[in-house]
Amino acid sequence: MKYLLCALALGLAAAAAQAADATCAAQAAEKKLAGAAKTSFLKKCEADAGQAAQAAACEAQATEKKLAGAAKTSFTAKCVADAEAAKTGCEATAAERKLAGAARASFVKKCVADAAAKPAQ
Repeated sequence: MKYLLCALALGLAAAAAQAADATCAAQAAEKKLAGAAKTSFLKKCEADAGQAAQAAACEAQATEKKLAGAAKTSFTAKCVADAEAAKTGCEATAAERKLAGAARASFVKKCVADAAAKPAQ
């Protein structure tokens, strides 16, 4: 069941990330951004959207576990923090391995998915 929840959360996060990419690009076009300003805007917009998607996935897990009140809040906060820590650790490993471009993105994506699939100890 836990693996199913992790897979569901990752699927929701991936779908939200794709939607965020299109939304962020549309917002940048609407604001008529170009060059470094556009790049900076897209980076921040996509990071914010990724965090929101992760929070939504954690909320869904809390709801699935039928948590409420302080227990739900605590679970969601820990879930989001664990996901961010996993991503940060995976990005650090990618940097140590001197990965770049698509290889880096693929490695980080797989690393984060593997970290999410590991059972809690």
